[in-house]
Amino acid sequence: MTIKTIVILMANGPNHIRSPSTLSKPANRLISEKSLYLRQHAHNPVDWYPWGEEAFQAATREDRPVFLSIGYSTCHWCHVMARESFMDQEVADLMNRTFICIKVDREERPDIDQIYMKAALAMTGRGGWPLSIIMTADKKPFFAATYIPKRGSLGQAGMMEIIPKIGELWQVSRDELLGSADQILDHLKRGRVQPSPQDGAVDDKAVDESLLKKGYDALASVYDPQNGGFGGAPKFPSPHNLLFLLRYWKRSKDAFALQMVEDTLQAMRMGGIFDHLGGGFHRYSTDGGWRVPHFEKMLYDQAMMAMAYTEAYQATGKEEYSRTVREVLEYVLRDMTSSEGGFFSAEDADSEGEEGAYYLWRAEELKEVLDREEFSLLIRLFDIYESGNFEDGRNILIARSTFKDAASVLGISEILPPGRPISYWII
Repeated sequence: MTIKTIVILMANGPNHIRSPSTLSKPANRLISEKSLYLRQHAHNPVDWYPWGEEAFQAATREDRPVFLSIGYSTCHWCHVMARESFMDQEVADLMNRTFICIKVDREERPDIDQIYMKAALAMTGRGGWPLSIIMTADKKPFFAATYIPKRGSLGQAGMMEIIPKIGELWQVSRDELLGSADQILDHLKRGRVQPSPQDGAVDDKAVDESLLKKGYDALASVYDPQNGGFGGAPKFPSPHNLLFLLRYWKRSKDAFALQMVEDTLQAMRMGGIFDHLGGGFHRYSTDGGWRVPHFEKMLYDQAMMAMAYTEAYQATGKEEYSRTVREVLEYVLRDMTSSEGGFFSAEDADSEGEEGAYYLWRAEELKEVLDREEFSLLIRLFDIYESGNFEDGRNILIARSTFKDAASVLGISEILPPGRPISYWII
């Protein structure tokens, strides 16, 4: 068949549809903001303020702590917390009685996000979005979390438990909260990196070899020899680690440094974290084997992954790495480039209110656009089952073999024309 079929496959995923149910509610202060993400919260029952002096003056005047929520428009768990809590009248009433509530778009104000993400990491050792901070009217944080459910379960407290507790502590143990806030602020101040007294380029010979070895040893100690990557689930691609190892290998000729890179790049390229139909990499894998992704796609991930595969190609000359770079960049130019100029920062994980729906396929859907021979070939190359390899009988496209082996099965050259993923040659 022709390229028409692959266009059908790519178009069959549901479009992003915003429910009008929230639009009937009165608008809050976010209705006039430039940020689309903030305007998405303009009809929440939460009495949101944008970041600014008005909010902090209100907190001082009304003697309340500030609830700061930082997120962005394509963040899956931001949407979940919004549905469960910020659109819920019961939670909103509790928030409005206890806090002055501020919403921030991290893509509009990365400076604010960076400050409070550092605070969250200092307090909890964890970071992510949505970022939930509770702080004083003079902007000193004393509580940090990421996603918080409406009600607690499995040992995690929910909004309905946290908010009354914070309100109680604010009234009866405020000195302890303020003391904690001051300690956190002092910790952050001590952790600031001081500027170098010398200007100009760094002398390569001055690099501390023992420091490089410590970095290498740290990565090697958490390397997953079975699946590639570092640590367990959730597993992020972490291309910066791969770039470090490539440079370390070039400098030291340590074979294991290159092996860690290659095993990881090949495993990710075959896994569900890579979009085998549309190109590009998803945000991270929810499992340790790169099979089930969190389906969001970030522009900066595509840039860094393209760099990692490019440098791996330069180091090894293996065509599969070059091919992956071209597919990633083709995806960026096709789907993440604005007709008005510039690039889109991310693609949402959700469509029609469900995470990953656009990227999931039932076997019968594939049979509708492929003939019997094509479908037979597809299941030789990809991990697809009638019963599904994911939830509700649906399949994530996961390659069964390396790019080189797949090309051999198809009887085509490993060097393919630009813009055509391996799935193109099935149809």
